[in-house]
Formats: sequence, C-alpha cells, structure tokens
Amino acid sequence: MKEPDDQDTDGGKSDGSKSGGKQSRKPSQSASTTKEDDKVLEDTTDKTITEGEESYLEDDGSCGEHLEGSSSSSQDDYMESIGESQYMETRGPAAEESEEEVKKKISDNFFYDYMELVSMPFVTPDSNIPLDLLTLVHSFGYDCRKRANLQLLDNNTVMYVAGNQLILLNLKTKEQMYLRSSSGRGIGVIGVHPDKTYFTVAEKGVSPNIIIYEYPSLRPYRILRDGTNLAYAYVDFNNSGTLLASVGDNPDHTLTIWNWKEEQPILRTKAFSQDVFKVTFNPDNEEQLTTSGSGHIKFWEMALTFTGLKLQGSLGRFGKTATTDIEGYMELPDGKVLSGSEWGNMLLWEAGFIKVELCRAGHKCCHRGPINQIVLDEGEVITGGSDGYIRIWDFETIDTADSVDDTGLLEIEPMNELQVDKNVQLFSMIKMSDTGNNIWLAQDASGAIWKLDLSFSNITQDPECLFSFHSGAIEALAVSPVTYLMATTALDCSIRIYDFASRIPLAHMKFKQGGTAITWVPRLVSYTGAQIIVGFEDGVVRILELYDPKGLTIFAGRKKFLDADLHLKYVVKPHTAQVTALAYDRDGEILATGSKDKTVFFFDVENNYKPIGYISTPGPVCQLIWSTIIHPENTLLIFCENGYVLEAPCPIIKEEVEDHHVASYEMQDMRTKCFHFSSVKSKILRLMEIERRKKQKELKEKEKEERRKQLEAVMGEDGEEEFQSEGEEEEEEEEEEKPLPGIFIPSTPCHILCGFYSGPGKFWVSLGGYDSGFLYHCEFPPHDKSSDIMEKKDEPFDFRFVENTEHNPIQTITFSFNQDIMFCGMQDGAIRVYILSNNDLSLTNMENYWHFSIHDNNYGCIKSISTSFDDRFLVTAGADSNIFVFSIFSEFELRELLKAKVPSPRLGMETEPIPEDIDDPKAYSIENARRKREHDKLMKEVEEIKTRKREQLRALRNQFQKLLEMNEELPKHMQLKRTDFDIDSKIRAEMNRNTVKKIHQVEKELAWEREKHQLGLMKLQRRFRDSLQSDAIVVHAIQSEHKLSSYRLVKPSKYSRFKRASQSETVASKLERFDKEGSRIKDSLKDIGGHMNVPEDSIIEKGKQFRPKTLSQIMVENEIEKTRKLMLKAERAQIKIQQRKQEWEELYKSRPAEDYEDPKDVQAIKEAQVYMGDFNLKTAPDYKIPEHMRINAAKKEEELGQLDSMTYSKKMHMNKCILSLRDLKVAVIEEIQCLVQELKNIQSVLHISKHIPIPQIPQIHPDEVPEKRFDYDEKTLQAFKQQLMKNKDEKPPQVEQTGSAAQGGGFLRLCSGKDGDLTTRDSLSRSSRTLSLSLDIPKIMEFEKADPTDVELEIMKRDEIKHVYMQQYLTNRIQELMVTFDAELRLLRHQKLKLDTQTKLSDLHHLTLFQEMLLLKNFEKQENILQERVNSLDKEQQDIQRKINEALKDTEEKKNEIIRLQDQEKALYAGFQTALGENNKFENFLIKVLKKRVKRVKKKEAEGDADEDEESDESSEEESSLESDEDESGSEDEVFDDSICPTNCDMGLFELALQLREKRLDIEEALVEEKKIIDNLKKENDILSKKVKHVAINLNTAEEALEAYQHEKQQQLNELLVVIPLKLHQIEHVVFGEIPSDLSGTLVFSNHSLRWLQDRIAQLQEENSKQQKLNKEFRERRKQLIREKREMSKAIKEMKETVCQLMISKFGRVIDLEALQTLSVNTTLEELRIKKLRKELLNAKEMKIWEEKIAQVRWELMMKTKEHTRKLHQMNDLCVEKKKLDSRLNTLQNQQGNAFQGLRRADIVAREKVTELIQLQAERIMALKSEIAVLRKKGGLILPPIQSPQENS
Repeated sequence: MKEPDDQDTDGGKSDGSKSGGKQSRKPSQSASTTKEDDKVLEDTTDKTITEGEESYLEDDGSCGEHLEGSSSSSQDDYMESIGESQYMETRGPAAEESEEEVKKKISDNFFYDYMELVSMPFVTPDSNIPLDLLTLVHSFGYDCRKRANLQLLDNNTVMYVAGNQLILLNLKTKEQMYLRSSSGRGIGVIGVHPDKTYFTVAEKGVSPNIIIYEYPSLRPYRILRDGTNLAYAYVDFNNSGTLLASVGDNPDHTLTIWNWKEEQPILRTKAFSQDVFKVTFNPDNEEQLTTSGSGHIKFWEMALTFTGLKLQGSLGRFGKTATTDIEGYMELPDGKVLSGSEWGNMLLWEAGFIKVELCRAGHKCCHRGPINQIVLDEGEVITGGSDGYIRIWDFETIDTADSVDDTGLLEIEPMNELQVDKNVQLFSMIKMSDTGNNIWLAQDASGAIWKLDLSFSNITQDPECLFSFHSGAIEALAVSPVTYLMATTALDCSIRIYDFASRIPLAHMKFKQGGTAITWVPRLVSYTGAQIIVGFEDGVVRILELYDPKGLTIFAGRKKFLDADLHLKYVVKPHTAQVTALAYDRDGEILATGSKDKTVFFFDVENNYKPIGYISTPGPVCQLIWSTIIHPENTLLIFCENGYVLEAPCPIIKEEVEDHHVASYEMQDMRTKCFHFSSVKSKILRLMEIERRKKQKELKEKEKEERRKQLEAVMGEDGEEEFQSEGEEEEEEEEEEKPLPGIFIPSTPCHILCGFYSGPGKFWVSLGGYDSGFLYHCEFPPHDKSSDIMEKKDEPFDFRFVENTEHNPIQTITFSFNQDIMFCGMQDGAIRVYILSNNDLSLTNMENYWHFSIHDNNYGCIKSISTSFDDRFLVTAGADSNIFVFSIFSEFELRELLKAKVPSPRLGMETEPIPEDIDDPKAYSIENARRKREHDKLMKEVEEIKTRKREQLRALRNQFQKLLEMNEELPKHMQLKRTDFDIDSKIRAEMNRNTVKKIHQVEKELAWEREKHQLGLMKLQRRFRDSLQSDAIVVHAIQSEHKLSSYRLVKPSKYSRFKRASQSETVASKLERFDKEGSRIKDSLKDIGGHMNVPEDSIIEKGKQFRPKTLSQIMVENEIEKTRKLMLKAERAQIKIQQRKQEWEELYKSRPAEDYEDPKDVQAIKEAQVYMGDFNLKTAPDYKIPEHMRINAAKKEEELGQLDSMTYSKKMHMNKCILSLRDLKVAVIEEIQCLVQELKNIQSVLHISKHIPIPQIPQIHPDEVPEKRFDYDEKTLQAFKQQLMKNKDEKPPQVEQTGSAAQGGGFLRLCSGKDGDLTTRDSLSRSSRTLSLSLDIPKIMEFEKADPTDVELEIMKRDEIKHVYMQQYLTNRIQELMVTFDAELRLLRHQKLKLDTQTKLSDLHHLTLFQEMLLLKNFEKQENILQERVNSLDKEQQDIQRKINEALKDTEEKKNEIIRLQDQEKALYAGFQTALGENNKFENFLIKVLKKRVKRVKKKEAEGDADEDEESDESSEEESSLESDEDESGSEDEVFDDSICPTNCDMGLFELALQLREKRLDIEEALVEEKKIIDNLKKENDILSKKVKHVAINLNTAEEALEAYQHEKQQQLNELLVVIPLKLHQIEHVVFGEIPSDLSGTLVFSNHSLRWLQDRIAQLQEENSKQQKLNKEFRERRKQLIREKREMSKAIKEMKETVCQLMISKFGRVIDLEALQTLSVNTTLEELRIKKLRKELLNAKEMKIWEEKIAQVRWELMMKTKEHTRKLHQMNDLCVEKKKLDSRLNTLQNQQGNAFQGLRRADIVAREKVTELIQLQAERIMALKSEIAVLRKKGGLILPPIQSPQENS
C-alpha cells in the first residue's frame, strides 16, 4: 500500500505510523474545531477558505517532506494575495477590505495539507493502543454497481472508490495507491478533469466536501463546501475544465455549478424531487446542462436575466411514451439529446419533447434491457447496455431522425456490434487516450473491468477481462488455517480464492446458485488445509478441494496452468432454504450446518459425511459455534435470528447399521438447552439513570457541604442562616424532578447478529434494533422438558455498554489466536478493536478501543471478519463488494516477502470421478428424499391392498350379475323385485348423501375457479359491453327480405360531458372593457365632492340609568347647552349653504359634458362596427379576426360535444323507434300464434277438402333479441354437451355447421320454453282455451253413433259455412297483420336511410371539427402564453389607470379642501373686520397682530418624532410662504410688541386677534400641507401616465403578436379540407356553360344568405335617407338652444350686478355672506372652559374622598392608642404583682434558715425568664410608641407587629 505522503522506500508503512505524536487526537475535537473555524472563515472569506487551509498555513511543521518547498512558496503567495487579516478571530476594517481581494482570486500555487484533511482512526484517549494498529495492505473488491466508479487518469492508471478509500490502480504493475476519505463517512462519486491534471472526490456525510486533487502529485488543491446535505450523486467538468457541476443525493438533490478554482458556487438549484443519476455539460455549448434520473430527464440552461445569472430547467415530457428511468444519454451538437430507456430503445429529445423513438427492424429493441451509456466518438454513436452488447450507430441517421407514423418509432440498424461476453452488464465505459487506437475500459456490473477494442477491423482484439471481482454483497469469508489463503462467496454464484500475502487472486469457481456460508475445513480433517466447505442459497452444501494444478500428471495438449484450481469433492443437500452457518466440532468428527429452514443438520465427517440427523430450532439459524477444549462437554451453540439461543450436546455417532426403516432424520431425544432473550435495555437505561442521578446528588451534597463550610468560615452564625435559606431554595428547585424512563419491551424480538462462548453454559450476544448498544452476557437455564420454549422469557445476568453503537450495532466478532484482541465488524462498515487480557472472555475491560471506518458507511455492513492463522493479517468482507486486507501492528516488523502456499494435489486426484452435482434448486433435500422414499413405499403397499380389494369387488359384481340374470329367467310371478335385492335401504340413502356431499365438496374446490371466471367475465363485460348504451338490433320483415338495424351506440363522448374554460374567455373584449371603464370613471368623478362636507350623525348612547343631577352637573350642562345652541345655529346656516351648493352642483352635473354621447348612439356605432363594413374572406392576407369570432380548442371541443350530443340524441330516438317496431313484431307474432291456433281448431271440424293452407308463423331471429344471447337453461347446456360429443367424431368443416345449428336450435328452444319468452301468459291461456274447445268437439261426436236428423244436418251445414268463413277471415287477418308490419318497417327504414345520410354528413363534420381541434391544441400552448401576456398587460394597464383615477380623485378632493380652507381664511378676515367695526384707531395694530409671522413648534417636534430636520425645512418653507402672503403692513420695518395690549385698546379685540392669528396659522399650515400633497399627487400622476403609455405600447405589441398568431392559426385552419356534399343544380359557377374541373377557387354560399344581403342593400339605403333627415332636424334644434343659452347668461350677469349694488348700499362693501352666516363662537375656548369646570368638580370630589380616608385613619389611630394604653396598664399591674411576689419569696427564703446560702438553680432560671419577658415587653412598648408616632405623620409606613420568639417557635 502507498499513500500520497509516504516517503519510505520500502512502502510498507502507512502515514498513520509516522504520526505517533498525534495518537490521542479525537475526531470529535477535530470536527468541532473545523466547524468553529469554518464559521469564522465563512464570515471573513465568503466560504473560500476552510479549516484545512488555516491549519496548513499556520502550522508549518505539519507538512510532509516533499511539500516543504512548494508549500512555503505557495503560502507566501497566498498570504500576499489575501492578507493576514483573514485568519483573525474578529473582523476589523482591514478584514473587510481584504474580503474583496479574497473573492477575486486564490493563488494558483496554493495547496492544502493532505494529513490535515484525511480522516484518522479514533483511539480512546490515555490508552496504549497504537494509532497504526491496523494498516491497509490491499483491496480485492470492487463496487461494480456504483455509478461512474471507473475513471482513467492516464493510460496506465485508473481509479475507483472502495468504501472509504479511493484506489489508484496501475494497470501494468497491478500496484494500488490509496487516498482516504476526509469525512470518514464514505465517498459519493469521483470525476476527472478533461486535461487529466485534476480529479475530484465528492464525499458523503453531513455537509460533505468536494476535494479536488492535483495529479500526479496527489496534493489537495481545492475544497468545495456546502454543495449538498448528505452525499453527492455525480460530478462533471465542462469541456474547458473551468466549471464543475455537482448534484446531490437524497434528500435534497441540489444541482450546483462551481467556479472550482475560486471555490465559489455560481448557481444552485434543486434538480428534481426524485433520485438524480447523472449531470453533464453539453460539450458544444457550456451554458447547457442535462440531468437524468428516476423517471425523468431535465434540460438546463444558464440564462442571464435582469436579476443575474439563473439556471432554468425544462423537464422532459414523455407524452405517449411510457415513463422510464434514464441512465445513459448524450448531448448532440445542435442541442438535441439522445437518451436510453429501460426497455432498450433510444429516445431523441428536442425542445423538451420526444421527437422520435429509435428501434431496430421489426420493432425490436436496440438493446435487451436498459441502455446505461451513450457516447459520441469520431462521428459515431456508441451505446452500451445491460445485455452486454456494444453497438455502433450512424450519427447522421440519428441526428436527422423523425417519426414517419403515429407510433413515433423509427427503425434503424447498427453499423457494428460487439458482445463482450455472456452474463455481462455494461454500466459505464471510458476511452483510453492512445493515439490511433480505439481502446476502451468498461465497468461490468457483474463484477469485472474489461478492455475493449472498438476499432472493428481485421486486427481487432477480443475483449479482455483485466480484473474480476464479486458482484454484490459478499456473504461469507474464510481463512486457511495453515497459510495465507482466503476464500469468499457471494450471491453472484462464485467462490474465489485469494493469496492475501502476495496480493493476487488465485482461482474462482461458478455454480448455479449463490453462496451464503463458507468455512475452511480444519487441519484435523484435512491436514494440508486443502478443503473448503460452502453452503448455498438453495440448501446445498458442497466440499471443494483446492490444489496446485502444476503438481498433476501432465498430458499432451493441456492448456496453460493456473496457480490454483478447485475440485468438487462432495455435495449434499441437507436443507430446503439457504445455508447460513457451517461449523466443525473441536475434534473434527462432526459437521453442523444451520439454515433458514429452522434446522441444524449433523454429519459424520469420518464416515464420508454420512448424515447423522437434524434438530429443529424455534427460528432461522444465523450462527453456529462449537465449544472449545476448555469446556468439559462438547456442545454446539446455536444462535437464531428471532432471539432464541440453543445449546445442543454433541450427537452420538452410531455404528454401521442399516437405517432404511427409519422414516426421518429428526432427532427427538436431544437434551437441548434454550435461552429466549427478553429485552432488558430499558431496565439498564433506567438503572444507569438512577446511578447518574445518585452521583449527581452526591456531588451536589458535597458541593453544599463545601459551601456551608466556606460560609461558616466567612460569616459565622449568619453564614449558617444564609446557607439554610439557600438550601430551602434549592430544595424547592429540586422538587420538580423528571420521571425515570419507563420499561419498554419491543413487540417483535430484535434480531441476534452474533455471539460467542464465554464459558460453560455462558455466552455473549449482540443484537440489532432497539437492543443495540450493549453486549449481553447470558447463561442457559437448566433443561426442563415440561416448559414451553415459545413462552419462556430469559434475561441476561450481565452486560457491557458499547460506546456509540446505539444505531450501529456489532455485526460480527472474531478473536486473535491468543484471544487477547477482539475484532468487531460494525453495521456501518467500520472496524472496532478491543485489547483484552489473556483469555478474558468475560470482557471485564471494554473502555479502550480502536475505531476506523473502512467500508461504505451506508451499505457496507461488514459481513465477515477474520484473522490469519498467525495473527499477522486481518481480512474483512462487506456488503459493498469490498474485501480489505490489513496488517496487524507488531513490534517485530516483517521484512521478508510472504507468499501463500497452495496445497499439492492428492495422489490420483485426476482419476477420481467427479461427484454428480445438484443443479436443480427444487431437488429434494436428504430429509425430504427419505420422507419421499417412505411415502412411496407406503403408497405402494396401499396400492397393493387396493388392487386386492378391487379383485374381490369384481368377483362379487359378477356373482350379483348372474343372480340378476337368473331372476330374469324365472316366471314373472316368481321374480323378485329390484328393490328386494337391496339388503338395506339405508345403505343406498347413505350413498346418495355421500354423493351430494361430494358434489358440495367439488363445488367448494371449484369455487376459486368459478369466481376467477366470473371476475374475468365481469372484466370483459366492463371492457366491451358496459361502454355500450345500446346494442345493435336487427328487425326482419315477415314477407320480404327487408331488414332494419339499430345503431350500436356507445356512451356519450367526453367532449359532450364537460366544458373546458379557455384562457381567452376569462377576459372581456376590449371594447366592452373600455365602455365599463369609462362609465366607472364618470361615476367616480360624479361622486367627488358629493359627500365631502356632509356632517356625520352623532351616535346616541342608550341604556344609561337616570340619576339625580348635582348642582355642578347642572352648571356644566348649562354651559354645554349654551355652546351647543350657538354651534347648532352656525351648523344650520352652514348646512343650508351646503344644500344650496349641492343643488347647484347637481344642476351643473346634469348638464351634459362636452364629449357626452348618447348610449343609444354608442350602441348603434358599436353594432355598425361589428356588423357593417368591408368584410374580407378568411383566406385574405389582410383578414383580421374579430374578437368574438376567435376560436380555440376549448370552444372547438364544446362545438364537437354539441355535435356529438345532437347525433347521439337522434340515433337514440331512432333506436327507440326500432325497439318499438321490434315490440310490435313480438305482439304481431303472439296474435298470429293465437289466430293460427284458432284456425287449427276450426280445420279440425271442417272436412279436409275445404281446408286452406295455414300461414306459417313468423319466427324471432336471434339478432332481434341480442339481450338474450347469453341466456341458457339446463336443456341448452345438455344440447351443447351432446353437440360437443358429436363434434369429436365429425370432421372440422362439419363442426362449424353443427355448432351454428346447435346454437340456433338451443336459442329457439329457449325462446319457446321459458316464461320470459316471446309467448306471453295471456296468449298461452287464450290458445289453451281454444285448444280445450277444439278437443271437446271430437269427444262429443265420438259417442254419437246414430244418424243425424234433418235439423241436426241443417245446424251442421250452418256451422260449416260459419267455419269456412272464419277460416277465410282468420287467414286474411294474419295476412293483414304481416302486410301492415312490413309497411311500418319500410317506412321506418326510409326514415333511417335519411338519418344515415345525415349521420354520414355529421361524421364528416365531426372529422373536420376533430382535425380543427387537434390543430388548435397544437396552437393552444403558445396562444395561451400570448393571451396570458395580453391579459397581464391589460390588467396592469387597468391597475395603473385605476391608480391614475384614484390620484385624480384625490387631487380633486385636495383642491376642494384648499378652496374650503381659503374660504375659511376669508371668513376669518371678514369676521375680524366686522368685530373691529368702523373708525377703530387700533385697526392697523390689530391687523398687524393678526397677520404677524409667528414661528411655531411643530406637533411632531413636540411629540419627539425622529424627522426633526425635515420638519425644520418644512417650517422654513412655510415661513417663506407666509412672508410672501403678507400684505404691505407686514413688510414694514416697524417693530411692535404683540404680547402687550396697548392702552385704551379693547382687551377683547386684542385677545380675539391673537386667537384668530392662531387659527390663521393653522389654516395656512393646512394649505401648505394640501399643496404639497397635490404636488406629490401630480408627480405620481405623471409617473403613472408615463408608465401607462409604456404599458399601452407593450399591450399593443402583445395584441399585434396575438393577432399575427391568430392569423397564422386561421391560415392553418384554412388549409384543412372540408367536405360539403352538393347537387349539380347547386353549382352556379360555370365556365362556357360547363362546370369547371377545378372548384378550388369557388365560394360556397347559401341562397338564403345571398338574398338577405341583397335585401340588406335596400334597407341600408332607406336608413341612410332617414339619418340625413334626422341630422338636419338636430342641427336646427342646436341653433335654437345656443340662442337661449346666450340670453340666460346675460340675465345672470345683470342679477349679479344688482346683488353687488345692494351689498354696497347696505354694508358699504361686497362681503362674503357664507362666512358671515357660519361665524360662531370659539369652540376650542368653550371646550376648554367646560373641561376646566369638570376638572374642578372632579378634584373637589376627590378631595372629599381623601378627607374621609384621613378621618377613618385618625379614628383607627385613636383606637390603637387606647388599646396600647390598656396594655400598658395591664403591664403595670403585672409589675406590681411581680414585686409583691418577689417580696414574699424573699421572706420565705429568709424564714427557711441558712441551709441554703445561695440561690437555687430553678430560681435562677425563673428569674432569667422573667427578665427576658420584661425586656421583650419593653421592646414591644418602644415599637408601639414608634408606630404611633409614624401613624401620626401623613403617609407613614405601617410595619407588621413584632412577634416574640415564643410566637415564632
């Protein structure tokens, strides 16, 4: 093995051995570091540098020796280009400036450090396990089913992915080099640069990277990040190599285009929602890409839009072709794409649709199976398929291919073809770059790499298999016990032998079934180690012998020898399902085989593998292990998949005895022990959680104790109290504790994966599913025959936690020879190694381990793992088809070259007969064969017994027959009856019951078949008959050959059942839209100003309760009422003025506008535009289609549906008529039958000479009643059965005749025999009555023997005459019925012929409509696009127009508002002038005060808004506008003080001037604001006007495009041929009196329309004269109205002058009467006064409440003081009493003498208590005093009363 960084000359060491100082590095730590560094560098370099770069640039010593020179130079260049600030943790200004430089370019000489990127093994920290414990030596596998897993780097080097390794294979030397995955989660896909100087490794894992390596230096050059979530599916460079396309695997399928040299993604999007297999650039157009995958192909284009560069994808539409997965495809130079399909044909795609499907002649597929690769090479198309063929096709034929019929298929033939080999599945091909050679390398999904010569010349070489591998998962592996050989098997039916020391494959052998288990026969059985035993999926076990063929006797003509070969030695089939385990016991005497058929078979090895017997297991067997020598007994450990583990003793080998009498090999008396695993994982987790909480609690207690000690040391006793308070808080926090995890046992047992013995009766087991994550130590319970195995539940007694295996259980386990190392194969393809103590199978220490991912992490589960016989090598086999060989670390390194020794052949091996192999998978196993033999023997004995019984029965039958014959010979009176021979009648009854029972049994047995055929019949009816509305009925005439058939109608078509809305129907015509829009605009303009100044109705609150009003409320209400009346007076005047204005406005509005048009005239003009004018033909080049006449597919479908509905209704009506005629015929036949019967009765009386022929009764033909075609009865079935019996003996021509006759006869019998036939019950009753009468006549005459009298003769003569008449009458009646029916039939037939003619015409019209619909559907997509654009532009125009109208409306409102404000300003000045009066000497001063400019603070400034600067600008603008508005008095330089009222000036007028000035300023500010709003609206209106013009231009352009497309569509419709049947007299276009031969230039026109046009000319002339007369009258009327208008204007002017004169005479000047009327009180001032009054009343009320509260508190203070005084008195009394007691006590003590000199202890204690009580009471007194003092103060804080310690306790 060689790594890129290996510099050792021997090449034996890995890079892991050189990094001994890094053994303790944790992958988790490195991963977290990488994430943190990535996060920092993402902010600084926009995802251009990763952690690997940073570490590479910072750590100079971590580089390899061969990279030192280049890395230093590249580091300097790179640091110069991006600056050192990129590696700082925080971003400053320098980092922001350098970020732009980073985005520009990364140095071309920059490389990453491979050792910093590559994933390393994980070793438990602080363990002595070396990092290079295992070193990869060689790889024997190949993942042949992985896409694009064969890439060519140069003519001698290929690379492919093997698990977590990228292998570079030298084709000449067979030497392998390895690059490990950087993520440790596997490699997704690889790709090669077009120049072969770089290659990509796209990895797997969470947010995997794409690493681009330089070749041949193998140094990491660039890293692309964040291209997908979990794995990459495919990568591809463009033809120039500047861009890289990648597509992700599940779940995101992200397509990314990279500028890979700058590590920048250019474009990114989601490729598809399902699996994407491949993505490639178009070699001829690098802006086009193609992706394919599961059920789709998608075409991409990099388009430059107004928002930037975009990836636009177009999904391929399969249309009529079945949807298929697409593996292989190829881009053609003109943009078309050629792809493969699952069924083997090629699909040519153009513009997102399938242009043609290519197949071979005879509609044969191009390949049998999927086409996996299509390549264009030297003008030839090369395809490779799963059928193993490579075919060469002509490029020109494919490029110009087009479909020739409706099938869409085009037949082509390949130019050349090559079959690589049998059972070859070509998956991908790459061309070698040898000049002049056409050599290709092919990836075979069957497990091979082929070298192919596609030159197809005379010197073309045959396909050469360079390498052969297993295909699919490797099921089992075995290692030789004597040398470095290993054997593997897989489901690809092959067994392979490898020399893993020399790293070469030796031999392989193929069978018809896949191998599932393999074991090397131990040396105790085969000393040379030459035998291998293999189990297969069909239950067969084969023993193969390995030998060196060079040791065989050489015969002439023998071919070249191989290094090793396999020889079949023994074959047996012990099982019916796949063999899963093989094991030899420790003595090598017994072989045990386990299978999924729940059996374990034992064989006697020494006795030529003679079967001993088998035992049954409760589940499928997955592993067998025999006990070792350390066990006292030889036992077999059996692991079953479903949780059962058995221990079976070694079976006893019996002596050579014949066992043919034994019916089965099953051994019933084996004392097997059973262990049924019951899940304990939830219990373990619960115990672990309890232990964790216990440790956590102990830790907290320890911390608490330390905290307490610290507080005591620092704070003393106060620290203790603080510690207790903290403890109480912590206890409250700890009260809420999470519940413990519950006990859970899976409903289905988890699968056992592997296990091994740990001691006698004890074993370890590893499980998957829920129970994974632990190794469980179990022990067998004692053997108990009475216990039920299926119901027992056993639990392990010990367990070992296995780290990080919750979802990655141990799949297989093996030990080294000394059992000091345990090797574990994981489910995710990783290897885990545990170092154990010597023979420590109890696994006491499993904390330290070595872990490394080697196989694929997704599907590379390790199936087998084994060590070599000397523990020097470790071999693993995985489900990803890979086999890896590792060298195990040893202190004594191997220097010599190792090579396996192949055993020599046994003497006489070549002469031994080869045993007969078992090829049939359905062959009997040895157990089934024995049971079959016993069954055959038993059946033979039964047949012999049956034969003897049959002979006895035959003799008894003969004897009984003789007795019957003897009975027949006797006289009749002596003969016995047939029933007398019945010995017992019950026997016959029993036989009848048995017969009925058997019939029921047969019915039950045939129930499935019966139901099957019934379902088949129902499906046929549903498919062919349910769609029929009515079947064809043929009614035949009675006396002629005429017949009439009905229509065979199907249910109405889909076109007549639904109506599809079209795109154009959703938008009204432009003319109608403009009419609506114009009316809406006018209505909106009418509404402007109409509701501006209308006062709103006041809202009256209801539901208030009546309360007595106070004096203050009455005062407030009086003020409000006074103000309200003044305001109401002013409002009434204002309303009156507004009403007058509104009347004037309505009057002005009623005046028509200058552009007013009468709606009737508009409608007439519109009709004239539509229906009048110069109409061109539809074929004219300048023909424009009116909007209402435009047709589309939806309308055509509706028209087609109407035609179908009309045709269907007429046919249905005709069918009803024909059905009525059929019913009439049935009634006629019934009546004829009755008449014929009466006729027969009459003729039975008449003499035969007077009989006339009886008319024949008409018959109902079978086609007249098709509904009874499938009716049958028992007689019909019997007749059919007899007919079938006859047909067997007749010739084939007669068969058809008799069959048809039988069918007709059966039908007629059916019709005459059933109640539902044509003869009704009434007719039968009538015929029966007449028959009874006719039968009575001969009976009467039969008894009369005498001659008749004359009277009787006369009567008879009269009856005869009557009968003759009746006979003739009945005959005529029958004839009349027949003739009448035939006449009805001919009339209806004539009507049907007319309807047939109409139907044919409708069919022709239907065909025309259908062709038009198909044509319209082709135009529909583009038409919808154009129509949608027109609609969107029209909608946009309407929106803009609506905005313009709204802006106009707002502008008009603002203008009205400005006029209103100006009117208010005028009214203000007029009111102030009126208040001044005449000759006021302070008039100028007050007017200056009123008009003075005052700079006021804005409301927004007062509110603290953020836009202060803007408002200051606005105020300055307003000031300037106010300056310009002031009159001359404001511009004087005179300075006056407006804050002081001059002397002798009316103070009221001065205050009024100030108030009106504020009002004036408000009005002026409002005017400025309104003018600004108007300016903004004008600007907005201008912008919208420009925009609407632009949109109108675009709309006109879109409408013109739509019109052009409509014209093109009309031209296509004109080219369709329409069939119109005409008679010769209808053709009026003649040339020289003859009809021309070419009628293409004629016009078909109806006479009615022509006459209408001629009449229309006269109507238009008459209308023209009427319109001229009306025009003259209207002109005269207009002149009269103009004169009247002039006179009224003159009168209005005179009235205005009169009003002005009256104002001057009354007021002295012209004043504004509206302002004078609307003058009212100052509303604001009055509102403030009322508000002030209310506030005073509210404050007085609140003060009253507070005074009540103060009185209440004082009363409480007084009560408290009284209580405290009482307590003080009480304390005084107690003190006096105490003093008395003390004196008495002293007296008593003195009286007792001097016996006790000192105080007693009890007295001391009592005194101390009393003292404490007194002190406490004194403290309480002081507290009460302070509290009283506080309460006397206002707002004092009341503290809670002090409690004594006794009360606290």
